[in-house]
Amino acid sequence: MTALRLEDLRQHSDALRSRHGEAVTVRFVEPRDAEGVQNYFRGLSARSRYNRFFGAISQLPPGLLDRYIQVGEADQFSVVATMQVDGHETIVGEARYAFDVETSSFEFGLSIDDRWQGHGIGAALLKNLECRAAAFGASTLFGDTLRSNDAMIALARKSAYVFGNSPGDWKLVRFAKEINVAPQDIPCASWRLAKAA
Repeated sequence: MTALRLEDLRQHSDALRSRHGEAVTVRFVEPRDAEGVQNYFRGLSARSRYNRFFGAISQLPPGLLDRYIQVGEADQFSVVATMQVDGHETIVGEARYAFDVETSSFEFGLSIDDRWQGHGIGAALLKNLECRAAAFGASTLFGDTLRSNDAMIALARKSAYVFGNSPGDWKLVRFAKEINVAPQDIPCASWRLAKAA
């Protein structure tokens, strides 16, 4: 798949709600977001960054940042969850995912800003990723996390994921879920339109 054109990106934004009813927008990362994405990761606690990348980093290395903002290259996509805070669009979460056509699987990772954890944004973002996976036609979606990442494990468990070992790394646990959604039943409006097209 080639990188998506900027004019295509905006039609694939989704409006979600936090646990307290706050509006959350999930949209593709664009090249203009490079500084904001970098600042988001710098603003995470050391523990949250470690949980997200399975190692100690203080910011995204330039090559990884570049991959984050090139949406659709090598069938990999990045989205940000944003909210209006004091009149400014603020990144409160992010996710990166990849679709493997051969295995019909959808792999993802996500993080939520420490200040916004506990607001239901992680659960809403995870549900949105399930919609996106269904729109791709994936039969399974999965993620890996550190065995010590209690928050991600609790979120996956609450969202009915099944747990197992992650191939090749004993420090990680894999959580997976089968997708049994017909295209016409995909709840994310923009992705229903994309699947129909």
